[in-house]
Amino acid sequence: MTRLQRMRAVATSPKQLAVLFLGFSSGLPLLLTSGTLQAWLTMEDIDLTTIGLFALVGLPYTLKFLWAPILDRFAVGRFARRRGWMLLTQSLIAAGLLGLAVSDPQTQIWPIAIFALLVAFLSATQDIAIDAWRTDTLDPPERGLGAAVFVMAYRIGMLIAGSAALVMGDHIGWPITYAIMASLMGVGMVTAWFAPERDTRELAPQSMREAVIGPMKAFFSRPEAWMLILLVILYKFGDAFVGTLTTAFLIRGAGFTATDVGLINNGAGLIVTIVGGLFGGLWMVKLGLYRALMVFGVLQAITNLGYAWLYEWNSYGLMVAVVSLENFAGGLGTAAFVALLMALCDKEYSATQYALLSAIAALGRIYLGPTAGFIVEAVDWTIFFILTFLAALPGLWLLWCARHTIHRIDQ
Repeated sequence: MTRLQRMRAVATSPKQLAVLFLGFSSGLPLLLTSGTLQAWLTMEDIDLTTIGLFALVGLPYTLKFLWAPILDRFAVGRFARRRGWMLLTQSLIAAGLLGLAVSDPQTQIWPIAIFALLVAFLSATQDIAIDAWRTDTLDPPERGLGAAVFVMAYRIGMLIAGSAALVMGDHIGWPITYAIMASLMGVGMVTAWFAPERDTRELAPQSMREAVIGPMKAFFSRPEAWMLILLVILYKFGDAFVGTLTTAFLIRGAGFTATDVGLINNGAGLIVTIVGGLFGGLWMVKLGLYRALMVFGVLQAITNLGYAWLYEWNSYGLMVAVVSLENFAGGLGTAAFVALLMALCDKEYSATQYALLSAIAALGRIYLGPTAGFIVEAVDWTIFFILTFLAALPGLWLLWCARHTIHRIDQ
């Protein structure tokens, strides 16, 4: 089979279609319990203190690794391990959104809070199940494109639940809007029912103790375990570091208007990121995991320097080019990085391991990202962007050190 035929086979696989619709189902509930719900409560004149407390509803997304072992240990009914959990959570998410639809913020704020927390918990659990399904089902050549398709569909789901839902809420009312959003969960339910899946029930841990301890024991039995953990933390760090202050730089540092930033960075940038991810996923069929991670990682690092160039030689055309290239490279890197996370998981414990690895991947962004503002204040924008380039180099060095391991797991 030629490379072109392999690419065509990967792109037209029924698995990719399932990834598309499951990604949409995964992205849909997020804003319905955060930004969109906040808009509804604001329009109902709920006090800001109460609205602020609703931010706590998002906690399940950061803590989902705590109950991920349950999804490894148990199947739902007679379904395959991942299908049953997807169907269960999707149907309950729809019920929870209907609960929000029939609740009145003026008199039933506590029921709304409970429904919102329930939907967030179920949505986080759906993410665990879908991530595990994707990890178990996609073959190595399919992982890169699968990651890109999933991210694209996830963002489309967020767009529907964010922008479209706000417009609908303003014109047809929030109860009808949330009822429509609940019906859209049917997309995921139909997909989960028919999606191809490797039945891994025979690989399930035999006890909850094994489900909790087994994923850590299996991962850290590898001689390169700590190096791989550091790679997961640092590979996207330079890219995430620059993203911390991109909007602030474009407005305050480079002097562009909010309209310019909204259209180019937030609008066109998102489209270019999606295109980059899809292109990267297909390119990975030819490159393989290690070479894709290296090539895309180098491009991520180099495109950060474009912002330093923009600061020194400011122009609108250069801004469009720099933002486009940086977002395109970020899309490439994300496709390869998500494929790496899937490759690092053992099928026995893919729900728990993927949840833990994705949480670990966020550590650099969460704990080191906030230092970006202090760095800019201490030096200047040009030096800051050079530092974001340098921040990407440790991850690339670790990638080179782990090359033999990555070649082995990409089989």
